[in-house]
Amino acid sequence: MYCLIMNEYYPRIADTILQEELSSIGAVLLEGPKWCGKTSTSEQIAKSVLYMNNPKTKEINKIIAQSDPESLLIGDTPRLIDEWQIAADQIWDTIRFTVDRRQAFGQFILTGSATPQKISKDTHSGTGRIKRMRMRTMSLFESGDSSGEISLSSLFNENKSFSPIQTDGKLEKIAYLVCRGGWPMAVIANSEKSALKQANNYLDALLYQEIDGSSDDVLKLNPEWTKAILRSYSRLIGTSASCSVIYEDSMKHGNVSYSQPTLENYLHHLNRLFVFEDLAAWNPNLRSRTAIRTSPTRYLTDPSVAAAALGLGPGALIKDLKTFGFLFENMAIRDFRTYGQSMGAQVYHYRDHNNLECDCVVVLPDGRYALIEIKLGGKTLIDDGIKSLNKLESNLNTEDMGKPAFKMVLCAVSPYAYMDPSGVIICPITNLKN
Repeated sequence: MYCLIMNEYYPRIADTILQEELSSIGAVLLEGPKWCGKTSTSEQIAKSVLYMNNPKTKEINKIIAQSDPESLLIGDTPRLIDEWQIAADQIWDTIRFTVDRRQAFGQFILTGSATPQKISKDTHSGTGRIKRMRMRTMSLFESGDSSGEISLSSLFNENKSFSPIQTDGKLEKIAYLVCRGGWPMAVIANSEKSALKQANNYLDALLYQEIDGSSDDVLKLNPEWTKAILRSYSRLIGTSASCSVIYEDSMKHGNVSYSQPTLENYLHHLNRLFVFEDLAAWNPNLRSRTAIRTSPTRYLTDPSVAAAALGLGPGALIKDLKTFGFLFENMAIRDFRTYGQSMGAQVYHYRDHNNLECDCVVVLPDGRYALIEIKLGGKTLIDDGIKSLNKLESNLNTEDMGKPAFKMVLCAVSPYAYMDPSGVIICPITNLKN
């Protein structure tokens, strides 16, 4: 997004990725939560723009999409179609057809803060013409809150040894960053008080959201039900809680009454709005026959949403280190996903029936992988993370899949970034970049 104070665009990791995607396909669909910066990032690249939700032309745009959708695509390329889902069926098929006809890359960018509820069964999938790309809120490196002295890509590609790096991180600052989140408007805010309000503004927008997924399907969420569900999801961050567990928690703490199918319907619609981003399980080759748990781990798109839903500020997090730890984990996973995306990496978690866990596994397209534990800090927690990583490595069939490229304990604070004698990297989150 544009900085209102300095009229400055904060560079995003997505800038380069979007350029690369457009160089090899006709159109890119840039998806992600509201206010994460999709439109502003696209505007840096686009040569012409159509804002589908412009109040002055929204209804006219819908009519034209029905009668003459090709006229909406006229303009210099790449042409940005912002909030394309307002006329999903017509725009999707017309762009696919136009890309086929032009036989050229980099024609269109679509941005949307909700996946369409319904697209006609006759609508083409867009495979080979339209590439989906996920954008998230700002990582700490993008927002200027990480020095970037330790590069994730360098750890995969270069010598892993390095001299200790002195750090000055404070737990109070990390608590603030968790509650502020990576919303561009929070990053550019002229005070911490204003910055902390942005997550609450996002939450309010969700509670009274009308989900306009397509021109003929609008759902208005019940704010009390939505709030109860988000609070339950936030309490269960970092766990593999089932829908039944989320439902029971919302009944217990939410002072609301609805059925479990209603909960599942709300989860579906909130997921369409990119509120959640659960983490899939990693399934490696093991030496033993240990059964691997395959349930996803629950996370929100940004840790600040959980803090806002639970009514927690930085001071309250410092007093509740258990909750702080889970919300910090959510922030770390967000950053690893953002950094890994620039390398084409996938991010997973690992958990088996012997309760051996790994919070984050980053896997590159060529099969190289890294094992990462996420801890607030302190010698005891860091030592626990090191032991867990080394134990997991000993259980892997490294003859078939190779040894991990590196092992890391990512922490909130540590006096130094360093490598322990067993080869595990200890890295504060404020030293990491892509």
